[in-house]
Amino acid sequence: MESYLEARPRDWLVTATPGAGKTTYALATARQLWDSGVIRRIVVVTPTDHLRSQWRGAAVRAGFRLDAVPNGERLPADAHGAVVTYAQVAAQPALHRARTNGRATLVIFDEIHHAGDAMSWGTAAVDAFEPARRRLSITGTPFRSDQARIPHIRYDAASDGGSVSVADFTYAYKNALADGVVRPVLFAAYSGVSRWENSAGAVLEATLGDHDLSRITEQAAWRTALSPDGGWIPHVLAAADHRLDELRAGRMPDAGGLVLASNQEHARAYADVLLRLTGTKPMLVLSDEPDSSKRIESFTDDPDQRFLVAVRQVAEGVDIPRLAVGVYATSACTALFFAQAVGRFVRSRRRGETATIFLPAVRNLLALAAKLEEERDHVLVPKQSAVEDVAGFEKRADRLEPTGAFTALEASAEFAHLVASGAAHTGTAGVSEDDADFLGLPGLLTADQEATLLRSRDERARRVAKGSRRLTIDGDPLGLSRAARMTDDLVDPMLVRRALATAVSERAQSTGQAHADVYAALMRLVPGPRSADATVRTLKARLAALAQL
Repeated sequence: MESYLEARPRDWLVTATPGAGKTTYALATARQLWDSGVIRRIVVVTPTDHLRSQWRGAAVRAGFRLDAVPNGERLPADAHGAVVTYAQVAAQPALHRARTNGRATLVIFDEIHHAGDAMSWGTAAVDAFEPARRRLSITGTPFRSDQARIPHIRYDAASDGGSVSVADFTYAYKNALADGVVRPVLFAAYSGVSRWENSAGAVLEATLGDHDLSRITEQAAWRTALSPDGGWIPHVLAAADHRLDELRAGRMPDAGGLVLASNQEHARAYADVLLRLTGTKPMLVLSDEPDSSKRIESFTDDPDQRFLVAVRQVAEGVDIPRLAVGVYATSACTALFFAQAVGRFVRSRRRGETATIFLPAVRNLLALAAKLEEERDHVLVPKQSAVEDVAGFEKRADRLEPTGAFTALEASAEFAHLVASGAAHTGTAGVSEDDADFLGLPGLLTADQEATLLRSRDERARRVAKGSRRLTIDGDPLGLSRAARMTDDLVDPMLVRRALATAVSERAQSTGQAHADVYAALMRLVPGPRSADATVRTLKARLAALAQL
């Protein structure tokens, strides 16, 4: 801010890691300019409607009233300004130019790289706000996955004949990490064997994380792993849920988890898997639902809500500081989307907090994770050059490239390694779950200890995941007999309680009974305390009795 106020520039670009306080900085700068008489109107331009709401709330705390006025409506006389979306500006740039001309205006471009999303957006951003007294651009990801030039950004010539964006101030993730402003992010990579059927009817098999795989084969194995009907997703979700338990039992009692899916069909299926695994319904947020913003706000404010499942609605800009566990179960594979997604987990509230993101062990994602702490600018390469992504083997694409007719058959999951500070840590094999309990809680461990802890939990996650699968075994359509057998060797009340909750949920769905009625029948057969207070012996007895109902 001192540099900005001293330079008094018309255009200024700040690139800062998510969680560093860009919104606070922008509004504090606006306050300085307002109080000194430089500006008499503030316009904030955001990518989404939900971010408009966040900015309005933050503006109130800074002493400003910024209205979210639709195009065509007059701005209230007592408002300090407005919060609009890039789409609104593109729809009526002349209207917004007139507003900007009316008073000395500061325009704040939130996530300015979005102004290059479409030709109309960039052109409108230039036309509408050319008369502005000041333009302040802020972004957490100062680059794009295409060659669209970002307006109001200065580019310098590069040695290869292209050009590179130049920020006036940069505060990268590694700087914020050193200052204790953001959390360290650990990436738990999971491999596993995937089997699928191709268009010729041949059944193929590959292991995620195998560096000898061709790009197409790796993509097919990745797509198979993300299938909600296979074994990879339940296993990884079970591991993420256990990680969340550890955080909530320690320094982060309100810790929450976010599962990012490729599409709405997968998002709904993942939510069902989480329900079967945990007995608790996660918050599902889909962009085409009118109450999606309210759902995000509800999850943000309710510490009892454990998991949120979404596609893109929560990937960028959404501020949920209690998010500390993520599952990257999406096929989105650009550096831009990955950086935005990781940004949801770095917002720190107190020292000692950590975040863990579970992801497939595929090359481009692991490369992105390893390079998280590197600073990146927006590079425009010469037109004759090929543009390759950070992994160096796949051209930039928003999602996995299609691989023809394809049927996912089965996928298993296995902890591969932990990526921390750009390095891979495999941990120590052969450590029992009981011994791992003495390693400590997340946030107090070295990277190798974290990897050892996750590896030791792998078999537990496998058991829980298998208990959640919908299978027909020996004429038992719900798998209740199998579920009962699986708990024979369990002594952890939480795991047995989840197995019982899953079985009750399956029984209720298959019979049309209410959950409460199924539980009531069990209580009559096996009297005793409610499940939360029952002993392992009672819980197992009820699970066995459920198979006989």
